Amino acid sequence: MDTFITIRFKRKTAKRFQEFSKTHFKTHTETMEAILDFFFYNEISPKEKLGPTGRTIETKLLKRINAVIAIMRDVEKTQTKPTVAMLESLFQIEEPKKKPLILEKKFVEEKKEVRFREKQNLKNEL
Repeated sequence: MDTFITIRFKRKTAKRFQEFSKTHFKTHTETMEAILDFFFYNEISPKEKLGPTGRTIETKLLKRINAVIAIMRDVEKTQTKPTVAMLESLFQIEEPKKKPLILEKKFVEEKKEVRFREKQNLKNEL
């Protein structure tokens, strides 16, 4: 059986360690060994910053995604929709307007009013 040694910690730090130890390991010794092994095997110092956290990376990604969405919407409004409208207008099939042939004569409908009247002989009527 291994012997124990006393290490002095501030009360606040000791309480934090005990709570962490209870939630993750069976004994305080296992907890301390795991913590030391972690830093030793990963060759990092507890004083080092490991870089951006998951939350900061997520917020940066969301900002970039929103920027890409805004760019795509702008491209759609300024380039895609007008181009599609022009192409659709080119490919729309319209019936060609019937133009009369030059040789074809148009018959004018007869009007009921007479344009010319015969002169009536006024002497005969008197």
